[in-house]
This record gives sequence, C-alpha cells and structure tokens, in this order.
Amino acid sequence: MKHAGDIALDQLEPLLARVRALPGLTEKKRGVFYRKSRAFLHFHEDPKGLFGDVRAADDRDFDRFDVTTSGESLIAAAQARLRA
Repeated sequence: MKHAGDIALDQLEPLLARVRALPGLTEKKRGVFYRKSRAFLHFHEDPKGLFGDVRAADDRDFDRFDVTTSGESLIAAAQARLRA
C-alpha cells in the first residue's frame, strides 16, 4: 500500500483539517503527522480505498482505519492516544 499522493490527499482535505486541529501534532509533510520526534499518523491509498494509520496504543506499531467514507474512527483513536 503506497502513501497517499496529492490527489488522494485532496479528497481527504476536510479530514486533514480536523487532524491539523489536534493538539501536539506537527505536519512534517502534507498528510504526515508527528508527535514530538515520532511519526504518529499518515495516510495510504489502495485500490480498496483510502486508509489512515495512527500510532498504536502500545506505541510500537500503527493501527489502520478506513477513511474512504468517514474519518470518525481515526479521529477518535488519535484523540484517545494523544490523551494517553
């Protein structure tokens, strides 16, 4: 699965705006967000749709969320993990 390109990110712009509003994140490259010095959230495109990866609660890996139609679960996970 490749990282999301400009066309895919254009489709995700409303979701990107919500992610940008989350406290403690820095957008190093469009659609790639860091928390401190570690990658925290990024997006992929695939023939099956668009996906967002959020740093897992165990801080070792990422959890994948389908954001093709809605990013609500991704936003909820990101908020919870930023609070932890």
